[in-house]
Amino acid sequence: MDNVSLLKNLYDAFGRGDIRTVLGTMSPDIHWYQAENNPYMRSGEPWVGPDAVVDNLFMKLGAEWDGFSVHPKAFHGAGNSVIVEARYSGTYKKTGKSMDTQVCHVWDVEGGKVTRFQQYVDTAKLHDVMGVK
Repeated sequence: MDNVSLLKNLYDAFGRGDIRTVLGTMSPDIHWYQAENNPYMRSGEPWVGPDAVVDNLFMKLGAEWDGFSVHPKAFHGAGNSVIVEARYSGTYKKTGKSMDTQVCHVWDVEGGKVTRFQQYVDTAKLHDVMGVK
């Protein structure tokens, strides 16, 4: 399977709530980077390993958001990397505010497994929706 197809399958699985498939696509030592100043990881330091991604992000998305979704719009293959243009939507439970926010993801793939993820997003919008100062 080519890298773009791998990532399309990953987004489809995430959209279905099939986290087992999403995690199965990740290398055991994946480095997952949120955008700098993202409320979930302000420093931009990576989480390492699928369990860290689940504990620090996926569990929070499920608990803190109503209808959190990722809507991929375009996939661009670039050798061992795939760039995904997308949008996030959902309502943050604590504030009741909704978002429809542009996002870009860069994924690195080696041997059929995702080894690195980098998010780029309007963190000011996230801060506003989440009520973070």
